[in-house]
Amino acid sequence: MNTRTLVALALFAGMGTALHLLIPGALTMKPDMSLLMMFLGILLFPGFKNALLIGLATGILSGLTTTFPGGFLPNVIDKPITALAFYGIILLAGKFAVKPAGAGILAAVGTLISGTIFLGSAAILVGLPGPIMALALSAVVPAIVVNGVLMAVMYPVAQAIMRRSSLIESAA
Repeated sequence: MNTRTLVALALFAGMGTALHLLIPGALTMKPDMSLLMMFLGILLFPGFKNALLIGLATGILSGLTTTFPGGFLPNVIDKPITALAFYGIILLAGKFAVKPAGAGILAAVGTLISGTIFLGSAAILVGLPGPIMALALSAVVPAIVVNGVLMAVMYPVAQAIMRRSSLIESAA
């Protein structure tokens, strides 16, 4: 793997962790903004190894900073699976994924996948602190909207920064 790519992915994981710590939640759950940075890293540096690496790193860091009771293991399960699913969706979406609106839609879909996997694995492993519908409506749905909008705004900015810093060669 390229050292520049590893450093950039580590920066995205770190920024995602900071966002994860700062965003308030409801009903012991909060929208996982580290997903946004994970998705951004996968979009800018597509590749199976890159997706798996940032998925594992994001899962561990999200698990360590979660406020969800017993949420470490569900995070570690959720993020790598979501990262690989997101990468697969990017491969299927092709050039549509590199447009800002397309990136926003993909982030929204990825957030839905992540929320479903997280709540499902948490329900099986540790139980849920409230009704699943209340948790989905208070955390997953707002995260879908916020991640979709923020990705549509942030993706072209991040692309331009990465191009100027020579971390990526072009935005295909």
